[in-house]
Formats: sequence, C-alpha cells, structure tokens
Amino acid sequence: MKKRLLSFILAFVLAVSMMTGCRKEDPMDKMPSKDTASKTSKESMEKSVDINIFVNNPEYVDAINEYLKEYKKNKPNLTVNLKTIQSDYSQILKTKIKSGDMPDVFTTSAGSEIKEYAKYSYDLTGQPLAKAMTDEVRMNMSYKGKVYGFPIKENVYGLVYNKELFDKSKIPVPKTLVELEAAAQKLKSMGIQPFSTGYKEPWVFRHVFMHFMDASKPDDVEGLVKNFSSGKDKFETYPLINDNFFKFIDLTVKYGDIKPLETDLSAELADFAMGKAAMIIGQGSWAESDILNINPKIKIGITGYPVDDKTANAFIVAGTEQATRIYKDSPVLSEVLDLYNWLFTSDYGKKWFSKIAKVMPPVNGADMSKMQIAKEFETYKKDNMVGDMYVNYVNDDFHQKFGEIMQGYIAKTYTKEQAVKEIQNTFKKTGKEK
Repeated sequence: MKKRLLSFILAFVLAVSMMTGCRKEDPMDKMPSKDTASKTSKESMEKSVDINIFVNNPEYVDAINEYLKEYKKNKPNLTVNLKTIQSDYSQILKTKIKSGDMPDVFTTSAGSEIKEYAKYSYDLTGQPLAKAMTDEVRMNMSYKGKVYGFPIKENVYGLVYNKELFDKSKIPVPKTLVELEAAAQKLKSMGIQPFSTGYKEPWVFRHVFMHFMDASKPDDVEGLVKNFSSGKDKFETYPLINDNFFKFIDLTVKYGDIKPLETDLSAELADFAMGKAAMIIGQGSWAESDILNINPKIKIGITGYPVDDKTANAFIVAGTEQATRIYKDSPVLSEVLDLYNWLFTSDYGKKWFSKIAKVMPPVNGADMSKMQIAKEFETYKKDNMVGDMYVNYVNDDFHQKFGEIMQGYIAKTYTKEQAVKEIQNTFKKTGKEK
C-alpha cells in the first residue's frame, strides 16, 4: 500500500513538472515595472552623443564655442569635438575622405565645390535651416536645385565710402566711371585722399574684378567663367573686363595711396576709419567691425562699383564663399541636424551671427540693427539687382595668380595687353568648369 502511494505521488510531481516546462512563456513575465521602465527611458535619453566638427575658420572658434555652450544647456549628453585649421585644410579633408575617417561636420568652398562634395553631403533642402537662409546665400549653397551646405556668414561686396566726407564735400555717390573720377578730383582738391586700396593684398583685386565680370554677363557669370576657362571666349569681346577694369585700377592708383603696393589691409582700414581716405577698394561687410573698432562714430555707406556709363550696372554683389556640410552617413545625423536647425531658426541663433560672431547674418529676420553695411544692403536690394558671386566659379590658385598679375600691372612689370594675356592663360590653366 505504501509503495503504491509513493508511486502515485512521484507520478503526480513529474506530471506537474512537465506541464510547467511546456507552458508558453507569458510576455508579461518580462515586462519591467513602471519604475524600471522610467529608469530605462531616462538612460536612453541621456545616452552620450559625440559630434565631430572639422572646419577651416579658426577666426570663429570662440564664437562657435559660444553657441555650442548655449545649445548644450538643454543637451548635457552632447560632446562636441571641434577641430579647426587653415593651412592644408583641403588636402587633410581629402585624406580623411579616402581613409573613411569622415567628420560629422566639415567645410568646403561654395561654387564649384558644392558639386564636388555633394556626394558626401546631406541634402538639406527640406530642412528649416535651408528655408531660413537669404535667397542669395541659398543659391550659393545649391547644386541642381538641392541645398548641400550652410554658411557662417553672408558677405556684401561693393565700394565702401565715408558718408560724412561725401556729405561734407556735397559730392553725389558715384554710379559711373565719369562720376567716380569727378568725385576723386573734388575730394583731392579739398585735401582728402579719395582712395585707400590695400593693393599689397593679392585677394583685393578679385573682389574688384568680380563687379566687372558680373556686369559683363549678369545673367550667366558662371557660363562666362566656363568659356574663359575653355578658351571659347576672350576678354576683347567684353570691354568692361578688357578696358574698364584697368581704367578703374588706374584711377584708384592715381588718386590713392602714395605707395599702393605697400598698403596692406590694416593700413587701408585705418586710413578709412580715421577719415584720411574717403573710399576703400576690394572690401565689404566683413571689414565693418575692424573699422568701427578704430572709429566707432564713423558713418559707413556702400554702393555698387562704377563699371561704365550705365548706373544700372553699378550693383552690389552678395553671397558667401564658404559652405559648412553635414556628412550624409553620419552616425549622429539627427543630432547634427537638430543642432544646426536650432542655430539658424532660434532666437538665440538669429542674434548669434551679428552679436557674437559679429558677421552679417546669412538668415532672414536676424538682428542687423547695428550693422551699417547690412542695413544699407537690405535697403538696396529691395529695388536693385544683386550681383552673382563670381569668385565661387574659379579656384584659389587662379585668384592668387590673378592678384599677382595685377600687382605686376601696377608695378609696370606688365602692360595692360600683357596682363590681359597672362590672366586669360591663367583662366585656361586653373579656371574650374562645373
């Protein structure tokens, strides 16, 4: 009897054990408690995010760190590794691309490099930051209708003049070459130096030349550059480039610095700020801060370069030469997009450009209340044509050589005809086709 009872108990235990083993696992068994779920969610939100930024504008490091500091107030989990260099930046970036060591954020030139680096860049067309850009800046950031970058600033290029000196002399702001020479003559007769040129700096010449290129073919400056680069077109077809540009340079030398090739940027801005010179050459919005540091009370104006006898051709050029990109395959893509959409659309961001970076904002609705050139441009572009950024359609090698040729022209190493020939040959050697 005892054996039969023991056998029955063992059989019952075995059966229960088998039933328990075969029962399907209830998903609820693994559901965390509310406290555990809350803890898991919080840990996920606070997961560390590293963004690698590699750019070539060291002059803005402090300003960049300021917006990163502000942004991180609500993003304590964000770590930004910022590296900025200037020398050999392009070559180092290409090495990073080849090795697969791509930064999440990088910079290139605008213009032809927008196309060249499009395959590595995230398409920003539908992003809030693209919609926030000014029209002229967005155009410089685009290739085939898509936006592939964003700038740190917008630049305005034109003939910068001292408003008080012109008012005092009762001289109208010149819009033609004849008016410009008449203004120079009158200023000189009153003991005021008409121009300070900064012609020791090779890059100054490209900013002047840009206006003559734009006025020669305002509807297709890029096409004009392409034709010069391929040899399909020649300067002699365009008198504004072939003749008037050199007349303008001659005029600024005649009524400018005693030793124009020894006048650098610092001397040019100082002469202007202190009222010694009424106009400066090859400058624009970026120079305003330095001018005001020397003379906070100066009243600055800007107008288009007089290129011929048509006032309509004296237009201001605006846009940007540099593009910041977001790597399209960045492992932290959404976080990078959040950062720059915030910078371009937030109230803080709209103030950051002018207040902290002290540049002309590349976005609509930004605070430009204390930026004289920016305010002048905003009024100008309501009723006037804005010139294209010719400088974006050729590379830095061309710009450097072009400046050296023009310095040679001023030094009388080249005649005008020789200078034209040298410039055309440089176009063929270094001019980029898109």
